[in-house]
Amino acid sequence: MVHRSHLMELPRKILIGEDVLRKIGDFIEAPRSATVVVASGTNVQERVREAVGSSLQRSTRWVVVSHSDMANVHAVMKASRRAHCIIGLGGGKSVDVGKLAASKLGIPFFSVPTSASHDGIASPFASISDTKRHYSIKAKPPVGILADVEVISAAPTRLFAAGCGDLVSKLTAVKDWQLGHEATGEYYGGYAANLALMSAHVVIDGAPALGVGGLTAVRDLVEALISTGVAAGIAGSSRPCSGSEHLFSHSLDAICPGKGLHGEQCGIGTIMMAKLQGLDWRAVRSALKRVGAPTRASQIGIEEDEVVRALLGAEAIRPDRYTILSVAQLDRPSASPLLPRLPAEEE
Repeated sequence: MVHRSHLMELPRKILIGEDVLRKIGDFIEAPRSATVVVASGTNVQERVREAVGSSLQRSTRWVVVSHSDMANVHAVMKASRRAHCIIGLGGGKSVDVGKLAASKLGIPFFSVPTSASHDGIASPFASISDTKRHYSIKAKPPVGILADVEVISAAPTRLFAAGCGDLVSKLTAVKDWQLGHEATGEYYGGYAANLALMSAHVVIDGAPALGVGGLTAVRDLVEALISTGVAAGIAGSSRPCSGSEHLFSHSLDAICPGKGLHGEQCGIGTIMMAKLQGLDWRAVRSALKRVGAPTRASQIGIEEDEVVRALLGAEAIRPDRYTILSVAQLDRPSASPLLPRLPAEEE
């Protein structure tokens, strides 16, 4: 028997609740003489800079993150020389850029999301768009996560729905992980897989309540997104959180960048991959519809031909990762029927 090993890296502390952003100064546990770098977008700075600055009460360098690319990573790294830590304050771009910058510098990173659009909040992976690899790259998980549900609830509802799309994708990601284990013998961790699946069912089973919205719904979504990031840390890879549906999303990013949000694309991809895997894709579609997430690519301005091209190119995004696409070997005739359409057309 081969005894495999892998390194687990997890957040050390998590603070989630109402009106907790004002506690960020105590949360980071940095010396009063320390310099702190805050990576965030312009809009977020306008909303919370005063509150954050008054709480930090330390020398603070603010860096505007405009894109999730290496240019912004390097800008944050440059500002962070001799800094005690980096805070990624905002949406996915700020968190991913700050996370990778801190990992490269070997300094602590704190994740402070202002929206709940995907599971990068807690994971050890960063999605950087201009790397040669069109998927997330390994960094370090945040030392701490501070999530103010009041601040997050003020984000556009589209971001909330995208977070739900990213959560349901764990259904097909875990199934792909099982397929890979059976086909190649790769490591499969039952606990990490079940943790990811439990988070997916927060949306599948709780869609009616999530669709109503409110602070309780936001908290449930954020906690589930954090749990999936922890699942990736336990697994030592993105396997429990990212499968064929994510490869489809990354393929779409290469074909028609900027049209859909990551979570929106993953949710649509989950419907199609669930069809291939023999899972209950109608339950996925129903849950996404209840929370206000798109279930058809046309709803986010993506043409059917672009979806087909993305499906055909998805496996090549990461040929080393065994998924249902490795089995299906799609061509145009077999890819086209997978496209989500109006329910009346599919019943």
